[in-house]
Amino acid sequence: MPDSANAPKPSSSVKLVLLGEAAVGKSSLVLRFVNNDFQENKEPTIGAAFLTQKCNLPTRTIKFEIWDTAGQERFASLAPMYYRNAQAALVVYDLTKPTSLVKAKHWVAELQRQASPGIVIALVGNKLDLTNDSGSSGPSESAAAAAAEGGEEESGDARKVSTDEAKTYAEEESLLFFETSAKTGHNVTEVFTAIANAIPETSLKSTRGPGAANAVSRVGDEQRVNLTGPREAVKEGCAC
Repeated sequence: MPDSANAPKPSSSVKLVLLGEAAVGKSSLVLRFVNNDFQENKEPTIGAAFLTQKCNLPTRTIKFEIWDTAGQERFASLAPMYYRNAQAALVVYDLTKPTSLVKAKHWVAELQRQASPGIVIALVGNKLDLTNDSGSSGPSESAAAAAAEGGEEESGDARKVSTDEAKTYAEEESLLFFETSAKTGHNVTEVFTAIANAIPETSLKSTRGPGAANAVSRVGDEQRVNLTGPREAVKEGCAC
């Protein structure tokens, strides 16, 4: 008898768009998810970048077709071209910059008005590594020591957007909500896993055969970088 456990799982493509203010870390989040990499001084995206990544769920494989849009205001008018027909969106803000949450709310409202009905939207607060609750013990221990000595707190906590504020908004708008660090990788895979699980079966389209070679295509400067080979973007062992 054939081993059903070894039978290939159905594969579906999901178009996903990233939106948010410039310098909130959209490209860094994608790079961490696709290639498990982080670049400290990443150049701003021009127009948009396109990447793919597979996410393995228990019952199917999701192939994310990711459009990473530029955050500069001069590119804002191009956004509808990228979120049109998207099944999912990551709206990213910077935990250290309150105005970036205001911009994120603008993008959420625009998606709710103009994007495909039923689009799955995740609100993501990035740069958690700059806060005390980054998951690393260093800053928190320093803050605790300063408090114990009665001295001035020098925790290095740059957080300016509280978790409760953003989470309450996300719940009101029925958004997925995560705080992430592209630098450390904290919660990055979890965001995409949650999105993959939230996509309704009815909006999934099947794809044939193995995924195409992974590539980054920058619209505007026509830069193309092949990511196949030893550092292929398809990670079969990811937590998805």
